Amino acid sequence: MQTITPFLWFDGKAEEAVRFYASVFRDSKIVNIRRDGKKVTSATIRINGLEITAFNGGPHFKFTPAISFFVECKSQREVDRLWNKLSKGGEKSRCGWLKDKYGLSWQVIPSLLGELLADRDPARSERVWKAMLQMGKIDIRVLKRAHKGK
Repeated sequence: MQTITPFLWFDGKAEEAVRFYASVFRDSKIVNIRRDGKKVTSATIRINGLEITAFNGGPHFKFTPAISFFVECKSQREVDRLWNKLSKGGEKSRCGWLKDKYGLSWQVIPSLLGELLADRDPARSERVWKAMLQMGKIDIRVLKRAHKGK
């Protein structure tokens, strides 16, 4: 049982946001939508087993990149799909970071990146690090070439 739940503050778009996230992530389910009369107060979604609550709290607080969701991808295809869907209407950044159309920050990262950065050869891991710093969306082929020194 999950005992800690991310609780995200939205300005009237909690239901819209969870429906958007449900359309992006294949292993997702809207758990519930809570209403006070006709007005949605909060909505909960489960994404890859993690429950997240979206709350309609008003315009008082905004998201910052100090909090982000790190999404580990198994393939370039998955990186591309999630990067394109999550960044649509949002803001693309560097090193796999983006903000979605709600201002929430995401890191869309291939699992291979962590493996290459953990290489025992510091020259290889440094080349991978430098290659990653030049990217917006992470490109696995470029990382592999950097790792090999090409």
